[in-house]
Amino acid sequence: MGRSSSQRGPPCTVVIKLGTSSIVHEQTHQPLLSTLSSIVETVIQLKTQGHKVVLVSSGAIGVGLKRMDIPSRPKSLSGKQALAAIGQGRLIALWDNLFGQLEQPIAQVLLTRGDISDRTRYLNAVNTFKELLSMGVVPIVNENDTVSVSEIKFGDNDTLSAITGAMIHADYLFLLTDVDGLYTANPRKDPNAKLIEVVNSVSAIRSEVSTTTLGSNLGTGGMETKLIAADIATAAGVTTIITSSKHPENIFSIIEYHQRNSAKPAPSTPQPLSGHVSPTLKHDADLNQDGETSGHSTPILPRPPHTVFTASPTPLRDLKSWTSHTLFPSGSVIIDAGAHLVLSRRESGGRLLAVGVRGVIGAFASGQAVRVCIRKGESIPSSSQEAAREKYAKGLGLTRPGTPTAMNISDLTSTSGEENAGVKSTNWVPENDVVLMDKSAEYTEADVIEVGRGLANYNSAQITRIKGLNSSLLTQVLGYADSEYVVENITIRVPP
Repeated sequence: MGRSSSQRGPPCTVVIKLGTSSIVHEQTHQPLLSTLSSIVETVIQLKTQGHKVVLVSSGAIGVGLKRMDIPSRPKSLSGKQALAAIGQGRLIALWDNLFGQLEQPIAQVLLTRGDISDRTRYLNAVNTFKELLSMGVVPIVNENDTVSVSEIKFGDNDTLSAITGAMIHADYLFLLTDVDGLYTANPRKDPNAKLIEVVNSVSAIRSEVSTTTLGSNLGTGGMETKLIAADIATAAGVTTIITSSKHPENIFSIIEYHQRNSAKPAPSTPQPLSGHVSPTLKHDADLNQDGETSGHSTPILPRPPHTVFTASPTPLRDLKSWTSHTLFPSGSVIIDAGAHLVLSRRESGGRLLAVGVRGVIGAFASGQAVRVCIRKGESIPSSSQEAAREKYAKGLGLTRPGTPTAMNISDLTSTSGEENAGVKSTNWVPENDVVLMDKSAEYTEADVIEVGRGLANYNSAQITRIKGLNSSLLTQVLGYADSEYVVENITIRVPP
């Protein structure tokens, strides 16, 4: 299974995700010991080659079904949680027994989205992973289904594995499944289904593939959840692989194949967003008549069956990745098209000025995650984009659709109440200083489209009061200004 040290690339951090259907037989619920043993041998060999490995393992409910001799997965949340509690201990004992045969220590890590929604607890989890890996331990991660509810569930262990990969800055995420890659259709039903070998854009590939399969009766995932996971992981700089769980030993040749491939000079022609033929290591000029390399000391490697999702060349930094994918948003901030245009550019730093805000939906506190949305159908003509960008960047207002009302700043804050007590509404700005406001705009989720997420610096009521204003006016309106930005660490997922 191993290769000579001269053929190995640099050590990597690898996350391997194994689904329920690869661990437990769908009908009998018996553990698939041959598959599990192959995974254990693969992990041990990876560690022998110097790699660090994290295993994300589903299967607690499936093992619980076998223990209680129940024929099918219950529909009630409490029933699933009870079976997860029964099965999780037996599942980790099974892994410990198999790894123990080869003297490999393991650690159980159970997570929910709630566990890592707090920044301090998130960093504690990251530090725990780092310490375990430095000790040579293999962490085995699963969602803590016993206490998870819909609001704090990851949804599927594909998502959990992607977030785990982002947390530990993994080099590779392997999503092991019952097919050997992403196909244009279900290969079991459609003989014309084609394997897609390389995906450079998850959003672009969705129109080329069918993701209607829902996974097994025991599992919760399917190909759609793997696309979601790939989107999360690649945005954080993690190369993501879909390959078959029946041949986990292919992980070695896949890693070696891509390490060799990345060492080659970049091709002179642009790469497509996706394609059925991967970038090849063979260059006609490098081959002699016998098909051997000339002038290269490394042999040509065959491509193992798999689909690779290429990592973003500009990965999200840790805080943005945490904000985008581990926090449950508490409300929405609606921005105008000019702000959307600026925030989509890397130089914006992901920081939103009040001048770009049109309104809010829901009630949220400062420090909570929020959706960043635009009104449906709103856009800026291409001829006006640069002017819109410059206006927003200077903190000036953009003319809103409809009929805005010109108001003196004092009119916006002259209401009575404790929050305005002792704050004078006169002489804040010159008399002729006016702002453009959409006075009566009220939005619902049906009116907007989510384009990103971020962390609010002010609560929903405060943002409502300062929406559309120049940053220099925040102190006069609110009585204080912790930051000139109303939302920070924004990740725009949907560009203009």
